[in-house]
Amino acid sequence: MALRTGTRVFVSPADIQFSNLCLPNEIASEKVRTYVGSSMGAAWKRVVGHLTNGHVRHRHLTDLANNLQQIAEKELYVFSPVLCCWYPECAMFVAKILHQCFGERLIPFLKDLSCVTEDITKVFPAAYSLECCLMELYSSSSQEKCHFAKHFNFYPIAEVSRPIILDWVVGQHGRVLEWTCRTFDLEDWEPLSVQQKIAASAVEVFRIIEETVDQFFAWSLPMDVTHLQALLSIVFHALDNYLTKVDDRLVEKQSLYPSTPPLTHYKEASFLAVNKVLAGNLIVDDAVYKKLEELTISKLCIRLNTYQYIKKQIDLLEDNIQKSWQSVISKRKLRYSMEKPSENSDSTDLNVESVSELFVATLDCIKSSTADAVQRTSEFLGTKLVFWDMRDPFLLKLYHVSVERNRVESFLPQVDSVHNVVCGFVDNAIRDLVVMSIWKVTKEGFMWVLLDGGPTRSFSDSDIPLIEEDFSMLMDLFVADGQGIPRCVVEEDAKLYREILRLFSLQTESLIQTLIDSSHHISVNAAGRTKHAMHYVIDSHTLLRILCHRKDKKASKFLKTHYNLPPSSEYSGITWETSNFSSPVVAHMIRSASLRWSEKGQSSFRSLKKKLQETTWK
Repeated sequence: MALRTGTRVFVSPADIQFSNLCLPNEIASEKVRTYVGSSMGAAWKRVVGHLTNGHVRHRHLTDLANNLQQIAEKELYVFSPVLCCWYPECAMFVAKILHQCFGERLIPFLKDLSCVTEDITKVFPAAYSLECCLMELYSSSSQEKCHFAKHFNFYPIAEVSRPIILDWVVGQHGRVLEWTCRTFDLEDWEPLSVQQKIAASAVEVFRIIEETVDQFFAWSLPMDVTHLQALLSIVFHALDNYLTKVDDRLVEKQSLYPSTPPLTHYKEASFLAVNKVLAGNLIVDDAVYKKLEELTISKLCIRLNTYQYIKKQIDLLEDNIQKSWQSVISKRKLRYSMEKPSENSDSTDLNVESVSELFVATLDCIKSSTADAVQRTSEFLGTKLVFWDMRDPFLLKLYHVSVERNRVESFLPQVDSVHNVVCGFVDNAIRDLVVMSIWKVTKEGFMWVLLDGGPTRSFSDSDIPLIEEDFSMLMDLFVADGQGIPRCVVEEDAKLYREILRLFSLQTESLIQTLIDSSHHISVNAAGRTKHAMHYVIDSHTLLRILCHRKDKKASKFLKTHYNLPPSSEYSGITWETSNFSSPVVAHMIRSASLRWSEKGQSSFRSLKKKLQETTWK
């Protein structure tokens, strides 16, 4: 080359030093331009000749673009740095030739497009990558980026690909939802492995989502915030649909609460009395009953672990999408600066705040839903344990007839075994939350026995120390010698219930006077606590129930005189009958019969406020 241009005398090839070449001149530049043009023509024929005897079809455009990019990269890193010494515009010249040649084949292909095909998914990324490489080659010999926009007719890839990519994403939306549903339907809530105690369906759902995300960014084409929004919509609806299906398999915990027995005043049963038997019916239809049978403690723990897995995977997925999107934006900004260097590229599509709002509206929403699901499932687990699984040893037998003979030792081993299951299954990150939920429901069940346990529970002054001791035993069980819930947390949570227990130790006269003073708080519907509220507070209702369960003549006289409550001796006990009726009519009839006492009690309460305000205890 040096000899033909006359810029260097002949020497041995080993001694050639290009740094000593003369400055370019018009003759040398023209000759180099001619040689480069001939070289590019030969390279083009060689590349095209390999593709079906020189006739380039649509399916060959991908290979053509890849081969031309190899030529452009070799020109950029090998030839142009040398040839620019004679012909400074060498790189620009080559870039324009290759861009024009490929464009003559690409434009007809773009005009015929109507839908997503396999050709599109391959040709578009290859063509876009080639044009980016040619832009870099062109810019390597020019300090002014505006020259590129003047001499190039850009391939309309961005304009054509935007609606096509969006259509592809919309098509993936239905596919992902379909596979998510299929995956969930096959779930049996058994641990994936000994090490991974999570649901296999959740792992499969994230595999489907991650595969879709990878395919989305594999387009390697210009995208805007609309495309990201469509992608995040897939992620959101897939996970939201999965979470909804998991949550729908739970049972409303209110349906597990037993009906409250009637209020009575204490009276010792006579030997020959004919007593009524209270039936503690739980009206459960077939579907709910089947769900309860499937919702074992271990499977509920798998659900909790699965929620925790979803929370972790969402964070990883968000990081992956954020990084990939930043790469897309960086390439787009670079290209935009070359296409329109005089304009501001800070558009809405590239705005960081608008992108952040998308993540908040989708992935952050899923995170919040997952956290709520963990809380809801934890509460259900505790409620099912106490008010369903342990209703016989706990709600029925604890303090039945006699405090001393029916204390908490009878069911403590069962609660302890559940703790072992929970600690063995549940992820450490949520273990304390789950155990805390069990503790809260356990103390509510304990208080239900004391305040709403029915006529067969009556407590004398000598029983109160035993009851307080049992409550302390329950607290110690959950503290577990420092291995469970921190004692300070348990003590703080039990403050209210400690106060209620102290009321049992008050003199009857003090309790009655306190009840009279607080009578203005009693409502018309105060006859019984509903199944939908199992939270106790220190109010007139609580004071009344303490008196109803007090084995004391003064309390009995007051309740009989002012409340017209029946004596406890009329009832022999509660028998638990769990009914599962499909017919809502039958269920309603039984429910009406089991709650008939409360209607009578409510009518007697309508004049309660007035009577108590007029009462002076003597």
